[in-house]
Parts: sequence; structure tokens; C-alpha cells
Amino acid sequence: MKAELKNKIILHACCAICSGYPITLLKEMGYNPIIYFYNPNIYPEAEYQKRLEAERILCEALNCELIEGDYETETFYKAAKGLENEPEKGRRCDKCFELRLLKTAQLAKKLGINEFTTSIVISPHKNFQKLTQIGQKIAGEYNLIYQAIDFKKKDGFLKTNKLSKELNLYRQNYCGCVFSNRI
Repeated sequence: MKAELKNKIILHACCAICSGYPITLLKEMGYNPIIYFYNPNIYPEAEYQKRLEAERILCEALNCELIEGDYETETFYKAAKGLENEPEKGRRCDKCFELRLLKTAQLAKKLGINEFTTSIVISPHKNFQKLTQIGQKIAGEYNLIYQAIDFKKKDGFLKTNKLSKELNLYRQNYCGCVFSNRI
């Protein structure tokens, strides 16, 4: 028997591949997730549009509300200024996570929703502890709750990939920003 949906939560979605299982798990936990696609880091714009369209397809299939954030590339470049040559998983990535989680917290506050989380943590390439620290710091500033859910647990990464294949979702081959796409 499915749990009755109760509390609303904002799920920051980095992409459809990563957010499929988190959406289903949040629903199983009794949440009514509202999906927020805010990713000004994604380069180029054509790539951004492909990822956004995949998120639309996923949210329709999983019957979730999707809020599309603005594509504010200059906001990302301002946050990353001086960190362009940082390695992946370095300080530039931290600033990118901060930017996206900050905007998610601001949206939650605006909508009167007390909790938020992110699908970024499902990636085996992302540091759960670091993202949790960032999310909790921002939550404290806004008097919100950051739900530190390690979506990788219980084969979450495998489950999200299976769901994305079933829905034939677009699959990217790099994290998103121009710097992560360097060869």
C-alpha cells in the first residue's frame, strides 16, 4: 500500500536521469515532490533544452509538478569567476551547488514549503557529505529543512537509470558546464 502523500518538498533536479528515482522514493516516503529544474550551469543552450525536455517527459510520466527556473548563465559564470581552471569536484563545483541549492531554498520559502533536497546526490561522482553541508547551511539561513537523503542507497543509481531507459530519456555524457565538458 502506498503511503498517503503529505508534506510538499522541493526537489532540485539536475537532470531527468538523476531525478527519476528520487521522485519515486520521495513519493514512497509520503512526500508530494515539486520538481525544480534550475541549472544555469548547463552549456550550451541546446544541451540545456534537451535536459529540460527530458525533465518535462519524466514529470509528466510520474505525475509531478515541474517548475522551470530561469536559464541565467551569467549568474553561473559570476559564481564560477576565478575558478574556471579548478578540477572537477573542486571549488567551482561547490559554488555551482551553492547557487542551485540557494535558488531552490528561495523558491521553497516563496512557496511556503519547508523542505528541499536535490537529485545531484544520486550521482556516484558527487560527494553526498559536501552537498549535505551546503544544503544544511543554506537551509539554516532560510529557516528551512534540507532533507539529506542519499538517493544512491538501495541501488538508487541503478533504479534511476532503469527508469530513464524505460522512458527513453535523453542521456548526457558530461555534468553540464562548459568546464566539465573539456577534454
